[in-house]
Amino acid sequence: MLADSKISYVEMPGTDLPATKAFYEGAFGWTFVDYGPTYAGFNEGLDGGFQADPAEVPAKPLVVLFAKDLEAMEAKVIAAGGVIVKPIFSFPGGRRFHFRDPSGNELAVFTEG
Repeated sequence: MLADSKISYVEMPGTDLPATKAFYEGAFGWTFVDYGPTYAGFNEGLDGGFQADPAEVPAKPLVVLFAKDLEAMEAKVIAAGGVIVKPIFSFPGGRRFHFRDPSGNELAVFTEG
């Protein structure tokens, strides 16, 4: 169940998506759902996915939080000192934004639909 303000998803680089999927399938028995040729999702205790699109590959694993009200959460992030690095945008399955915390970590917040 998705909970407001809690970690919901982890997105990791998957620059060689077939090899990455094969590794996790072979080593840990993970299964994947392909969302097009450059993205494979998993649900192995915590939902996540590997991003292979060169324009979208995160430099480091990306922790994604859930918000019932995305705009209200964005306002809270800004008020608390976060810096928006990707304004709200749509993607298959929802909308999200990315921010940096005061230590420079990039995280994202998403909502369904």
